[in-house]
Amino acid sequence: MLRSLPRATSIPSSLASALRITPRSIRPLAACPYGRQHQQTRSATAHAISNPTLAGIEKRWEGMPPQEQADLWMALRDRMKVDWHEMTLQEKKAAYWIAFGPHGPRALPEPGEGWKVFSYTMIGVGVSFVIFLLIRTQARAPPDTMTKEYQEMTNEYLKSQNTEPITGISSEGYTGKGQVQSKPKKP
Repeated sequence: MLRSLPRATSIPSSLASALRITPRSIRPLAACPYGRQHQQTRSATAHAISNPTLAGIEKRWEGMPPQEQADLWMALRDRMKVDWHEMTLQEKKAAYWIAFGPHGPRALPEPGEGWKVFSYTMIGVGVSFVIFLLIRTQARAPPDTMTKEYQEMTNEYLKSQNTEPITGISSEGYTGKGQVQSKPKKP
């Protein structure tokens, strides 16, 4: 189809060469090991964080505003991108403490928290026991089928019907209780 077009409609060769972008022309920019982004990172991490900024970070961290915490963590994170032998001991300790120290969700429980949890648990168990007793005192009496006498009569009926003749109540030498599971009826 392109061959059928007249030559007059084609793009001039000077413009075509100016607009032509080949992978070969892009390659030097991508292959540069020190591109703009890398240079910005290097300049941000070239200097150590001052010792007064990191001094006593364990005690100051919880009281610092969140923005200041984030700024310090980002500075340490950028600093950790360089060789760790170039980092100061103070920076290494601060980075470790911020990442793994006992603050935030890893904070140690306050003194007496175990007793507090135990006491609230016991209060909950006590309240549930009181509710159980209140419900139990308001309940109806157990049915007549839950007396020892009725269950003994059930055993006699099952024997007369020859129920479970192999291993059950009607078998030879049966020594179990059968259906008896309740106390005798109160007078």
